[in-house]
Amino acid sequence: MALASDTPASAIRPKVGLKTRMMRLVARPGFQRWAASFPLTRRVAAKDGAALFDIVQGFVKSQALFALVDLRVMHRLMDGSQTAHDLAGVCVLPVDRMDRLLRAGVAMQLLRRDRKGRYSLARKGAALVGVPGLEDMIRHHATFYRDLNDPVALLRGEVNTELAQFWPYVFGADNATDADTSTRYSDLMARSQQIVAADTLATVKLGQTRLLLDVGGGYGVFAEAAALLYPRLSATVFDLPAVAANATSRLAASQAKDRLQFVSGSFRDDPLPAGADTISLIRVLYDHEDATVTDLLSKVYDTLPDGGTLVVSEPMSGGDQPEIAGDVYFSFYCLAMQTGTVRSAKEIGALCQDAGFSRIKSYPSRRPFVTTVLTATKVEKHTSMQEFEV
Repeated sequence: MALASDTPASAIRPKVGLKTRMMRLVARPGFQRWAASFPLTRRVAAKDGAALFDIVQGFVKSQALFALVDLRVMHRLMDGSQTAHDLAGVCVLPVDRMDRLLRAGVAMQLLRRDRKGRYSLARKGAALVGVPGLEDMIRHHATFYRDLNDPVALLRGEVNTELAQFWPYVFGADNATDADTSTRYSDLMARSQQIVAADTLATVKLGQTRLLLDVGGGYGVFAEAAALLYPRLSATVFDLPAVAANATSRLAASQAKDRLQFVSGSFRDDPLPAGADTISLIRVLYDHEDATVTDLLSKVYDTLPDGGTLVVSEPMSGGDQPEIAGDVYFSFYCLAMQTGTVRSAKEIGALCQDAGFSRIKSYPSRRPFVTTVLTATKVEKHTSMQEFEV
């Protein structure tokens, strides 16, 4: 991969303005010592220091969390408070190291510790157990962390990442025909899709939708959730043939089974099923490069009737105001996948507009770390003035 420039760093002379001079002052060790002791600045200095340390220790926190999840500590405490000695036996750890891990859980506000040294669940720990797919994603991070072992090499494109092997479908249908591989990634997506479906359906109203087509819909989690919420809505799930057996089985067990169907195909190579008045792309676009996204949006536009609606729901970049989930976690996750990227609502809206859509609207996100929603409408007879509302 070519670097952005071959110009020696010593030859680059950036413009030095007032803000840069101020930041140079802040960066001086002497200034930091003064700020930490001066009454009018020491509170800010302490706050900045704590925030910086939280970033520095982030990897250790996530690894301690991994250990708590892998040892099912939160699940074991669902039955009531226990001591480090109690948990050490079932977790096969020395007591002192079990206590070390439990104290870390208390510090992260996942656990509580009473005066007698007994540990119990805190609210955040209980929530971690209750959020669908969260523990599976935490375990899955072992792969992601290995890809991030040398982040500079990753940024330079010098790493053959494991995540690219975990999500082979993003490189085309030919790379995802193995049923075992498909089951591995589809299972993970299905478990985490429930919370995405809930946030999406709380944002977008589909009461007027007759037939929903969920493209790249996996096992049909979103389609089923929409059908259960709207009794008059029918839904078709469109995804790769390798997904078909598990998806069909799951949909057949749904209370809305009479209004759900699965159609096999690749949105890259096959026409989309016709007849839908709403098409959803739930956590699809950020998996793919711009050329694939452009082709897909054009295909969606051509498939929809006049007045039809497109729903896009996925984690997004903050755009001009970078956001911690989209521009850190999901940005680097997509980088490790070796295709796709996290885009801002404005960028996705522009791609939709290029495809012919109008009345493009993004909505305030309930939880940006879960998803952000954008809708667009196909209006064949409209003026050249396109609408985009954030």
